[in-house]
Amino acid sequence: MEEKKHLLSVLVKNQTGVLIRVASLFSRRGYSIESMSVSETENIETSRMTIVVRGDERTLQQAEKQLLKLWDVIEVKQLHKAEAVCREQLLIKMQFDEQNRSALIEIASLFNAKIVDVSRGTLLMELTGEPQKIDSFIEMLTPYNVKAMVRTGVTALERG
Repeated sequence: MEEKKHLLSVLVKNQTGVLIRVASLFSRRGYSIESMSVSETENIETSRMTIVVRGDERTLQQAEKQLLKLWDVIEVKQLHKAEAVCREQLLIKMQFDEQNRSALIEIASLFNAKIVDVSRGTLLMELTGEPQKIDSFIEMLTPYNVKAMVRTGVTALERG
């Protein structure tokens, strides 16, 4: 079976330790988590986890079944790209000088990235968008001096 990325939306009780229980479940089973983002929902008693997992259909089905066995998991849904809005955030710190400063600003403008901080010799940019857009932005910046970066991982909600 073909391995590919799957997107899971997991609604959980907002309880201490739920994140570690979910992560441990994936770890014990040898499932590969590519990213996981977690946040409180509109209801303070629940949180939503968006998990990108790599595997075949069988692996995905097993992961869903195992998640539903956890007492603090309320709902598990597989999200398909056509039926969901997916976003990711990137913060990236670039070293700049007089020779590359305008090029960095031009790249930021091209991708609608925000320059959120300028310090002596460094430029901190923020970009929110689909993971492919984030990947393309990083690829454009790679020839320049990337000092540090962090990505949130995918967050997603079902359309409609």
